[in-house]
Amino acid sequence: MSDDTPKLAALVIACLASFTTPFMGSSINLALPTISKEFDMNAIMLGWVATSYLLASAMFLLPFGRAGDIYGRKKIFSYGIAIYTLGSLLSALSTSATMLIISRVIQGLGGSMIFGTSVAILTSVYPPEERGKVLGINVAFVYLGLSLGPFLGGFLTQQLGWRSIFYLNLPIGVIILVLVFWKLKGEWAEARGEKLDIPGSLIYGASLVLLILGLTRLPSLPGVWLALAGLAGLIIFFRWESRAESPVFNVRVFRTNLVFALSNAAALIHYSATFAVTFLLSLFLQYNKGLSPLAAGLILISQPIMMTAFSPLAGRLSDRIEPRMVSSLGMAITCVSIFLLAFINPGIHLAYIIIVLLFAGLGYALFSSPNTNAVMSSVEPRFLGVAAATLGTMRTVGMMFSMATTMMVFSIYMGQVKITPDLYGTFLNSARILFIIFGVLCVFGIFSSMARGKIHSE
Repeated sequence: MSDDTPKLAALVIACLASFTTPFMGSSINLALPTISKEFDMNAIMLGWVATSYLLASAMFLLPFGRAGDIYGRKKIFSYGIAIYTLGSLLSALSTSATMLIISRVIQGLGGSMIFGTSVAILTSVYPPEERGKVLGINVAFVYLGLSLGPFLGGFLTQQLGWRSIFYLNLPIGVIILVLVFWKLKGEWAEARGEKLDIPGSLIYGASLVLLILGLTRLPSLPGVWLALAGLAGLIIFFRWESRAESPVFNVRVFRTNLVFALSNAAALIHYSATFAVTFLLSLFLQYNKGLSPLAAGLILISQPIMMTAFSPLAGRLSDRIEPRMVSSLGMAITCVSIFLLAFINPGIHLAYIIIVLLFAGLGYALFSSPNTNAVMSSVEPRFLGVAAATLGTMRTVGMMFSMATTMMVFSIYMGQVKITPDLYGTFLNSARILFIIFGVLCVFGIFSSMARGKIHSE
């Protein structure tokens, strides 16, 4: 860290950025039934409002994480905030479902530049012995965004309309940009002079698009072929990256660094199993239980409140105890909570859902910051941007797979139709099946988390 760069400035900027993106994601879930009504969207199209953002983020995270290492993390981060804010404005001004989805893609592009650099900047600024603490604080702001999202999203949708959620991002984006140029002095680019792998980036992005388009069209034959083409593309990408002189995705680190590989695998599984849970419960509470957006938001807030409260503690614990022990316990708690959600029905008491969500929130907190600490502490400084982008990619691809799995099950059980009252029962059966699938995924995640090696030396 350069002497003229205050640590606090980097932490405040990273925390604000870490707040705004999950806030957007969790708040928009509460607005989806209202958006569906305004634009006359079917269940699959409604899923694309969330998935288009995640797909764009996942496509560009690795290239921009690598670009941050080469051209400067602060530069890429600043562009990301500007593009994300523009995408928010365009989303608020959308006049059709298509325009909204395209605007969400622009938001996702900006989000990828933020995700790929913010944690790397923090890790560049703070020494190893302080990283667990500051990463825990940063994750707490992620969860604070997730906490306020359901409440404010429900409130804003009910009182001011769904567009107000996107307008709220505008002043936050401007504040972050002002702080970056005013307070964040210096630049970090440990890989300056190296080349950006453009062909690898293109293969990766195209493969993800094909795979997700395929999954959302299953079980039709075109869907099968698209998904297979996407998988084939990812295999080609991994082979390309293993031979590339300056890879955008360092496959060699996965082969030689067990902690890095299995920590990222655990993150991928965790987010694949958990992201769609809020989406499904938001629809369940508003459709099957007949709650207003605000009331549904007040129920859903219970999970991220626990995440916010316990993340800093989990981060500090991982500075003293092996991260794999803390995060594996978190994965196990998450697993139990998701299986418990498979028992929901229209007559279930709301207290049951709140208690399960509180339990899930504790699991998420115990998993996330120790797992981040394990990833970032397992690589040398010049790979911090790649490590942050890889972890961000696992998180975003996991979220994307979570939504793609949801849309696949919707497609199989409901088809391309709106969720009307006569389909509420079919929707609930689909949700229960998804909770079982996600719970099974978490079982594999526990094994992946436990199998990694030690971080702390004796």
